Amino acid sequence: MRTVAVLGGGIGGLAASYYLAKSPQISKVIVLESSGRYGGWLWSTRRSDGAVFEHGPRGIRPAGPVGRNTLNMVEDLGLESEILPVTYNHAASKNRYLYVNGKLHKMPSGIGGVLRTTPPFSRPLLLSVAMEMLVKKSKMEDESVHSFVSRRLGKELADMAIDSLCRGVFAGDCRKLSVRSCFPPLFNAEQLRGSVVLGMMLGSGPGPVVIPGPLAQRSSTDSWAQWSLRRGLESLPEAITGWLTQSGKVQLHRHATVKQLRRSASSWEIHLEDGTISADHIISALPAKALSTVLPSSFQPLIQQLQDISTATVAVVNLEYEGSVLPVTGFGHLIPSSENLGVLGVVYDSVPFPQHNRPNGDTTRLTVMMGGAWFQEVFGAPEEVTEECLLAAATEAVHCQLGVTTAPSWSRVALHKDCIPQYHLGHWRRVESMRSYIRKKLLPLSLAGSSYDGVSVNDVIFSGRRAVEELLETA
Repeated sequence: MRTVAVLGGGIGGLAASYYLAKSPQISKVIVLESSGRYGGWLWSTRRSDGAVFEHGPRGIRPAGPVGRNTLNMVEDLGLESEILPVTYNHAASKNRYLYVNGKLHKMPSGIGGVLRTTPPFSRPLLLSVAMEMLVKKSKMEDESVHSFVSRRLGKELADMAIDSLCRGVFAGDCRKLSVRSCFPPLFNAEQLRGSVVLGMMLGSGPGPVVIPGPLAQRSSTDSWAQWSLRRGLESLPEAITGWLTQSGKVQLHRHATVKQLRRSASSWEIHLEDGTISADHIISALPAKALSTVLPSSFQPLIQQLQDISTATVAVVNLEYEGSVLPVTGFGHLIPSSENLGVLGVVYDSVPFPQHNRPNGDTTRLTVMMGGAWFQEVFGAPEEVTEECLLAAATEAVHCQLGVTTAPSWSRVALHKDCIPQYHLGHWRRVESMRSYIRKKLLPLSLAGSSYDGVSVNDVIFSGRRAVEELLETA
């Protein structure tokens, strides 16, 4: 195969390009990114005084095949010395909070936490766990996350813990999100073992095989719960783009918005604002809706399926306070939708990654996440909301929920429009239908990125790898 075009220079597109460039079967890779920077939502601000603030993801989990895969890539890029690991016995791993009924509550952890009643819950988690193994297996092909957890572990856990978790991970409504697509291990555990608990103990089916390199092995030996990079997670896409440039196979184009895709007899014509590029195959790491607007109109069934994948808009507000202002030590707190629709959670960034604080002086860095599936309802249209409004909402949340009475000494508001795909009920069938259409029509097109098979950084990187592997198998 001669030329592959990768649409989108976020972490999914960069990962796909990285795996393409490693293959001797590929002679040329063209990366087309519409904005002026690569990395997508992996976006870090590095202040001149040494402080680092993340406007997107701030920690990556090393566990599982996709976690090992990312660490293998990090090692290959020579970033091992930049890693900032957070172990399972760190306060940020052990202490996570819910804000319920106007109070912070530490989530149960360890044997003691499971055995006794811990507010805000009205009974020990052990009872829910024990009863879960007696619940009959569902025959439904899919189910909302809230319905699944209510049925198997109880409504209280679903209303508070799972509602909050879905807001923190997906910025989404657990009553609409699909358990099959958002939490495949839970769905598969019930299908294979008849129980989530048994599935966690015995395994919930085979997954991809990724052999850990030395860095991934170290993450397991040293019990890492998550990790970041010394100069922020944007260092990862920066390292990939540097590697791609040096490979000699890859052409990187910024400010290259795709206007239209057209099929010729044996290739694609990619129409940009200032010209046309030809490619034998396209890997699209664009958001689903963005891809739908540039496909040929004859691909109507595929276009419709792509448009059916909705997204959530999230406001990320970084705050820096002078001194130590936190009343508790931990990773942060999440807030169920019953408590506060607009504020999803607050991350206590200085606890897991104190290395990102400015070196001189005692400071506390926090990140407030707001909006998500409730953005329009609480804040109005994203195009019309002001930074001042979002900053005021964030500082008010910190004041009310953490008791911080001083004003922040520094702040940054980032509004991420349509940043997290929402895997609503039936998402798996939509994705299956799209890929089936592509296969039947023999289209030289692959789908990668966060719109399809997982929204975490690890999932998105692995989607790029899988797209390349499937392309090379059929080439």
